[in-house]
Amino acid sequence: MLAKMNSACVLGIDAYKVVVEVDITNGIPSFSIGGLPDTAIRESKDRIRSAIKNSGFDFPTKRITVNLAPADIKKEGAGFDLPIAVAILVATNVLETEKFREYTVCGELSLNGEIKPIKGALPIALSFSKPGENKILLPFENIQEAGIVNEADIYPIHNLKEVVDFLNGHIELKPQKINITKLFRKNSKYRCDFSDVKGQEHVKRGLEIAAAGSHNVLLIGPPGSGKSMLAKRLATILSDMSIEESLETSKIHSVAGLLSARKGLIATRPFRAPHHTISDCALTGGGTYPSPGEISLAHNGVLFLDELPEFKRNVLEVMRQPLEDQTITISRVAGTLTYPARFMLIAAMNPCPCGFFTDPKKECRCTPTQIQKYLSKISGPLLDRIDIHLEVPRLNYEQLTKKAAAETSAQIKERVDKARDIQKQRYKKDGFSFNAFLESKETEKYCRINSEGQELLKMAILELGLSARAYDKVLKVSRTIADLDGKETIEASHISEAIGYRSLDRNLWV
Repeated sequence: MLAKMNSACVLGIDAYKVVVEVDITNGIPSFSIGGLPDTAIRESKDRIRSAIKNSGFDFPTKRITVNLAPADIKKEGAGFDLPIAVAILVATNVLETEKFREYTVCGELSLNGEIKPIKGALPIALSFSKPGENKILLPFENIQEAGIVNEADIYPIHNLKEVVDFLNGHIELKPQKINITKLFRKNSKYRCDFSDVKGQEHVKRGLEIAAAGSHNVLLIGPPGSGKSMLAKRLATILSDMSIEESLETSKIHSVAGLLSARKGLIATRPFRAPHHTISDCALTGGGTYPSPGEISLAHNGVLFLDELPEFKRNVLEVMRQPLEDQTITISRVAGTLTYPARFMLIAAMNPCPCGFFTDPKKECRCTPTQIQKYLSKISGPLLDRIDIHLEVPRLNYEQLTKKAAAETSAQIKERVDKARDIQKQRYKKDGFSFNAFLESKETEKYCRINSEGQELLKMAILELGLSARAYDKVLKVSRTIADLDGKETIEASHISEAIGYRSLDRNLWV
């Protein structure tokens, strides 16, 4: 007998419909699965057999053929366990009604028939939210993330027997709805704040400028100066996530299996801090079946690379394209996928191999050659994509014990939001939103400088030897400083401050 069951599979960060076809005929007992399944699906045969038996049903000792249509697209994950098991029970007349045709079913089975959570429940709920195909049976643990899609009817299920009883009409299940506004508000709180940071007013100012113009940042300072502490708080002064950004970010984390069953929705800017031993595949994404990497998990948030020169050269170089395009394309045998990768890069490094070149208390034992070799690990093309260089000095005793209250993230964020609103209004016809994305034509059009600023910039190029690359960065950062100051024209004070954030271009280290 032939039976069909609707299911779904995730490709990239979107889901598509898969029809599970099961044909049971007389012959030598066998169980085969076709339709380009991965290893997890091929190994599901024993899980399905045990789950059906342990749920109190008979498993047919016949020839069972399963096809996952469309058969020309590779399928992955254990989410097909449940629809295959239900289709087998349909083919053996265990299901007494045609009710099953109305539902899309996904879930992984354990040997005793219990249903485990799957990856990608949120993209599945979003993709099947149209009338006529919006009834979805999902594992109970996935309800918190999938239930926010109010256009879909999401039914929580615990085990195979419950599914059969529900589809037979013996029990009633109610679709779960999560109030997305309430959940968003609950999850949109950060655990850290800029008021926690003692001193470092110059660095805080630099990070405020970076946040206002979406500029990438490099922190340079000795160990223990607070670089990581400052980086972790950058996300707290970025503008609040919109519901659309939250859903897009949550989809990526759902596909990666990193969305908390209790949280259900990411409402704060992601902060990802991979270790410097990470591979290029783990950073950008990949695998036999391409999955999102760290730069996609940082989408709409912050990617922090601590000890930047310690990262492998090839790992850093693969970041150049996503920093420009804000997407990452991964090509593998299983297919080519494009993941979003719009993030702010904040990197940190020591000024020399021992870390104490700029430290007034500890002597640096590195030679100029060693320092130059250490700094040269960061390629020019990558450095081109970092607008602001901030020197982070070690704090003295007076600064550490100072009792005066520091500015909170909310106070800084208020200024950042005003500057960002100015930029969005200015660039609404140009296809981008922030000063960091200005191209040469737009830079000439929007970065108008008064006469005093022109003279100062000319002097900086002649006296300090600033390169053409540094000139472009200074203009972009100056534009952001002027926006924070509420000025339409860039003034000399804005140029002067921007030049101060290009320490590597001014050859201060060697």
